[in-house]
Amino acid sequence: MVERPETINFKYNFKIYWSFLKKYKWVALLLLLVVLLSEASYIANKYLFKIIVDKGTDFVDGKVVFDSFTKIALLVAVVYLALVLFQSIMSWLYLNFLNHLDADMIYDLKRRFFNHIIGLSYSFHTSHRTGSLISRLVRGGRAIERMNDTVIMNFAPTIFQFIIAATSIIYFDLLSAGILAITVALFITYSVIINNLKKKANKDANDQEDFEKANIGDFITNIESIKYFGKELFIKHRFDGISTKTKNFMVRHWNYYRWLEGGQAIILGFGLFFIIYFPFLKFLNGQMSLGTIVFIFTVFSSLTTNLHRFVWGIREFYNTMADFESLFQYSKIENDIKDKPNVADTKIRNGRIEFKNISFSYKKRKIFDKFNLTIEPKMKVALVGHSGSGKSTLVKLLYRLYDVNDGEIIIDGRNVKDFNQEFLREEMSIVPQECVLFDDTIYSNIAFSNPHATKEEVFQAIKFAHLDKLISAMPEKENTIVGERGVKLSGGEKQRVSIARAILANKKVLVLDEATSSLDSKTENDIRTSLEQLMEGKTVIIIAHRLSTIMNSDIIVVLDKGKIVEMGKHNNLIRKKGIYRELWELQKGGYIEV
Repeated sequence: MVERPETINFKYNFKIYWSFLKKYKWVALLLLLVVLLSEASYIANKYLFKIIVDKGTDFVDGKVVFDSFTKIALLVAVVYLALVLFQSIMSWLYLNFLNHLDADMIYDLKRRFFNHIIGLSYSFHTSHRTGSLISRLVRGGRAIERMNDTVIMNFAPTIFQFIIAATSIIYFDLLSAGILAITVALFITYSVIINNLKKKANKDANDQEDFEKANIGDFITNIESIKYFGKELFIKHRFDGISTKTKNFMVRHWNYYRWLEGGQAIILGFGLFFIIYFPFLKFLNGQMSLGTIVFIFTVFSSLTTNLHRFVWGIREFYNTMADFESLFQYSKIENDIKDKPNVADTKIRNGRIEFKNISFSYKKRKIFDKFNLTIEPKMKVALVGHSGSGKSTLVKLLYRLYDVNDGEIIIDGRNVKDFNQEFLREEMSIVPQECVLFDDTIYSNIAFSNPHATKEEVFQAIKFAHLDKLISAMPEKENTIVGERGVKLSGGEKQRVSIARAILANKKVLVLDEATSSLDSKTENDIRTSLEQLMEGKTVIIIAHRLSTIMNSDIIVVLDKGKIVEMGKHNNLIRKKGIYRELWELQKGGYIEV
């Protein structure tokens, strides 16, 4: 499992963000140019207001005649309207470029991390909760948008406006420009300090929110168990405890904004006082015009708005980095199961399987130690044993969901490590013990094993698995949506969909892991002939507790604590005093009591 670091790795997170942004760097540069031109036009508006005030004062004092003043006012009006049109065009271009940049980068991020997470090993997915993965992936997409907005809507406009404003104020009054610079520096420094103090609280709140969402997903997934055992009140109390903790983490995080807002108000208040006080003294001494005071005041007021946006951007920057931290840490995880470079996609043609001196431990628990088993092509081998004897683990090793610690698993004379792992799994077919379906149609769930199959082939598989009668009774027929994890179907119906899926895949190696455990005796009897036809000409590994399903196997392998303790046909094993006979005698109604 990924450890949650106490601090946020800003350098690493920004490096990954940049890897997405650099693909669209020219769009980003165009956006910055649009922002620069827009901010310059807003300063120009304020300069036009200065001209009107100064010329209006001269007109009142009789220094400018009426005709001259009206001409100046008309010219100012024309320039102002031109600036309005210019700002409208810039606004359109800004949103157009930003929308495309956001959408493209969000798409790239979600695709990269979804593909990466899907490609991680089976052990990763068994140790990470689905709810947390979904939460972090979705929040990471939103974080990309926020980071773009932070840089382009918050940081860039403030920086550009400060440069333009400071330059223009320096032209009129150096002291006012100095006060402006000090105010901005104090405002930003204080805001950075507060945001830096709260970043751990922000990350803690995010982690707790992920934990809460993971539990919500877990509770809803197990709603059937909650209902059956009458544990609604218990789960409500449990969720209340989790959500209370989430609330406390969020309040602790949000409380930092009390200090942020209060301190900012004091800094801006004093800054405004001094930036007006000294120019006003010059005005009284006749050293500065009223229009210049108005210009300085309006520029400072406008800049304070952008300063708030800048600090909001700092806040969003820290929030975004915390969101990035939760997702980007997964990019540090590599697949435990690695493919060799440039491996050829060789098909499984015969299906000869050899487990050769394999040793495997799951964490600290040893499952196999120098285990050997050879399965010849087209042989039907049944694996029998108590729970925990290693039956399912053997299949997982065959599929390279885990790699053996020592020894080799060989298919058609080729080590499974010499196959591309995805291609290897695609070359085999399985009916798992627990059939979990997509929230899609019955047809799509069956076609999943062979997306290129014709409609006729899919319906042939449906008929083969005795699903045709079930489907014909449904209003939407094969287009019936099965619900999340196949919840709208019974266990037996889901298992038949799984069997149809395996039939359609039609591979040389077939694994039946309790393939008929959810079927009633009549349905099992109906489908047994179909299964026998399905197994014809294939290498088949059967895992079953219902011994009636494996009596006709070519060979039965009895496992105990990862070792083969008996091996032979049913009739031979039943005559010996051993585990198989013990299991047979314990069996009631076709099942083994374990």
